[in-house]
Amino acid sequence: MLLIDWLIVLAYLIFTMVLGVYLSRKASGSLVDFFVSGRSLPWWLAGTSMAATTFSIDTPLYVAGVVGSRGIAGNWEWWSFGIAHVVMIYIFARLWRRSEVVTDAELTEIRYGGKTAALLRGVKAFLFAVPINCIGIGYAMLAMVKVVDALELWQSLGIEPNQSMKLWSVIVVSILVLFYAGFSGLWGVVATDFFQFFLALFGAIVVAIASVISVGGMQNLINQAQTNTDFDILSILPITFNGGLGWSTVAGIPASAFTAYVFLQWWAFRRSDGGGEFIQRLVAAKNESEAEKAAWFFNILHYVIRTWPWIIVALAAVAIYPDLADRELGYPKLMLDFLPPVLLGLVVASLIAAFMSTVSTLINWGASYLTNDLYGRFINPDATQAELVNVGRMTSVMVTALGATAAFFASDVATVFRLVIAIGTGPGLVLILRWFWWRINAAAELSSMVAGFLIGLLTSSAPWFQIDDFGLRLLVTAGMTTVIWVIAMFATPPESDETLDNFYRRVRPGGPGWQKQRQRTGVRPLQNLGLEFKRVIASLLLLFGAMFAVGGFLLLNSLGGWLSLIVAVAGWFWLRHLNRQPIVPVPRPGLDDDDILP
Repeated sequence: MLLIDWLIVLAYLIFTMVLGVYLSRKASGSLVDFFVSGRSLPWWLAGTSMAATTFSIDTPLYVAGVVGSRGIAGNWEWWSFGIAHVVMIYIFARLWRRSEVVTDAELTEIRYGGKTAALLRGVKAFLFAVPINCIGIGYAMLAMVKVVDALELWQSLGIEPNQSMKLWSVIVVSILVLFYAGFSGLWGVVATDFFQFFLALFGAIVVAIASVISVGGMQNLINQAQTNTDFDILSILPITFNGGLGWSTVAGIPASAFTAYVFLQWWAFRRSDGGGEFIQRLVAAKNESEAEKAAWFFNILHYVIRTWPWIIVALAAVAIYPDLADRELGYPKLMLDFLPPVLLGLVVASLIAAFMSTVSTLINWGASYLTNDLYGRFINPDATQAELVNVGRMTSVMVTALGATAAFFASDVATVFRLVIAIGTGPGLVLILRWFWWRINAAAELSSMVAGFLIGLLTSSAPWFQIDDFGLRLLVTAGMTTVIWVIAMFATPPESDETLDNFYRRVRPGGPGWQKQRQRTGVRPLQNLGLEFKRVIASLLLLFGAMFAVGGFLLLNSLGGWLSLIVAVAGWFWLRHLNRQPIVPVPRPGLDDDDILP
């Protein structure tokens, strides 16, 4: 890092602070203004912010570690969430926008009633705001420390730091993030996210191009990466057909892990119906249509566009540094070795941008739980809007401090990422069913959340209960949690008719699980669930087909590229046909429809 590189980084930090302070006036009016931008976000800004949130500084390091140790197929650990994210587009985006909540925890007292619902809201807000959220901030800080270490940023200033000093330097950057996130609320977060996402994407593409050039082209990179590994690093789906369908013996991941990723993880995880930060953007969108478009835009940015720069860099790290002990350091090492001045400064700024976009979201998201669902609900229900905004700013400081504390106990990005998945596995099915089946009650959701957290934690870290096979760990966690919440549900009474009717009137979900409520209220749904399922399937073909088509052509696999492209085009034509059909289903005989459609 030369002086010009440091000036570029400094200019970026100043720009971010100025933008955050400028937007602070938009967040001062009320709790809704501060945490959901007054429900006025356009789809392109909400979607980009969702993508920026998932593009932290830890992500390229995580992908480099996954590809280097498990091959491209190891990315199914996060690709599998694409299924849930497509379901989010058509099944949940409009439902969340119609709910008009500030946080997903707030929905619990709309969907359920009584003391159990209040307890669920409080427990959920605490778990998401403190342990789960702070672990996320902590491992983002850990990744930033790894980049600071690998790029020798302190050394370029003539200082030889210890590990504690490196971490404190990252905490200082987090304080800068807190400054604009605390002042400007979600408006400041999403506005800076827009610039941070495209800067971070630019940085990933620059490192990928420089890496390919450094090894003499893509063909050399592919050959060298495969030579330097004892498993099939290039295969996306390691399936063989010799003597019948089977799993490749040289696959980088076991069949159990792949099966858990694709058939279990996406629906069993706590983000099965959207996810906290995503829900915050969906409920902040201008209207239901904008929420749906935002979800689509996020999927395109997250899976189709930025997957492959990360993977190409990871392959280059394997090709160039075959003996690298920590595969997660491949990304920053390539930056340091092959980027000239100015470009190095821009890419370092892009990684700081990725870090800041995620941390700012986690700070604002965690503070929204503490303010809306704990302080405003239980501590001071009569608080004024101005007071709630001030509490939101104070709790932002608290969340940042707790996240920094968590960073001192983290050591490995991929391990922490798996821990986050494990402790969040279990309640996903309840979160899906609560929208479409009246019998799900507060006891079911509360037991699933607590059981999933505890079982995931025990099977990940407790000596007597730890399960090393990650696929088996997810299966055990999801299975035991399901047994617990089903027993809890049938051992407790259902929610009252009044609570269920009010929820149905507000959200108007489709499916057969609300027939009694439709008959009692005379209100038909605003969702054609059968049509939406077809849209989900068509969109999965389009999204994954497009993603693997891009990968096939980039990795010089023409056959795989063309086959994937055909799948994507078929999905696109099918989706176009489905989109011509009405969203609102034809009314059933016996329902009064005179006063329902707007």
